[in-house]
Amino acid sequence: MMMFGASKADRRLLPEGRLAGPMPWVIAIMMFLTALAAAGGLAMESAASGLGADLGRQVTVQIVLADPAKRDQEADAAQRLLARQQGVTGVRRIGNDEMQALLRPWLGDAGLERDLPLPAMIDVSLSRAGRDRLEAITNAVRAAAPHARLDDHASWLAPLVSLIRALGLLAGGIVALMVGATAAAVVLAARTALNTHRQTIDVMHLMGATDVQIARLFQRRIALDALFGGVLGLVGAVGVILLLGRKLSEIGSGLVGSIALPWTAWIVLLALPLFAGILALTVARITVQRALGRTL
Repeated sequence: MMMFGASKADRRLLPEGRLAGPMPWVIAIMMFLTALAAAGGLAMESAASGLGADLGRQVTVQIVLADPAKRDQEADAAQRLLARQQGVTGVRRIGNDEMQALLRPWLGDAGLERDLPLPAMIDVSLSRAGRDRLEAITNAVRAAAPHARLDDHASWLAPLVSLIRALGLLAGGIVALMVGATAAAVVLAARTALNTHRQTIDVMHLMGATDVQIARLFQRRIALDALFGGVLGLVGAVGVILLLGRKLSEIGSGLVGSIALPWTAWIVLLALPLFAGILALTVARITVQRALGRTL
């Protein structure tokens, strides 16, 4: 806390006022955008990892036959065979009521007549060893149920996971740009403060103050402004993140629902204002000491 502390005499030399200048507001805006980009990147990475680990090990077996007796016969044979396969961790046949619930948003109640032939569907969960044996499992299922068709979720999830990871990298790039923009804003603020208090600095030099002592005054003030603005920006960003999270949860989609922030991401977000204050302190110290060195 010594970095952010100062005596009353130091405060009289460089008067302060929270939100008195543009610096805290600029940092607040940048922190707001940085927190949103960081949250988006962390959520995308979490979603990509979850999709690759969970849905990537799911396989759906479909048996499409107009004859319900033959369809049920092949579905039962496929289900019994899958239950005995090595690497298969779960087998669940989807009932007619669940199938109708899945089709109702697309066909409506009028399209779900009792004589409408519904395919038999079996959800299969695979372990890592099962993923490696997927081809053998497919051949065995087709031998037991000739009309069975296996849909590998990983085949159509791979492009989606790649897109999500690319969006996460883009968000990381935005965070890096915002950090650079914040450092540039601190440099401008430090130079402006030096020009504003040029006469005070000259008097302090005549009284024997060193560049390090003078720089400490400016870096503390700028760091506090950055910390205060960072907290304001983070509060606004957290409000937006919580609102978006609630809207996503209302959608109820498995893919959209996988986009969520883990608890480690919240720790990173809460640490952003402190990082902004340390960054501002460091950049201000370097800027002020270099500027004072050139004037001597």
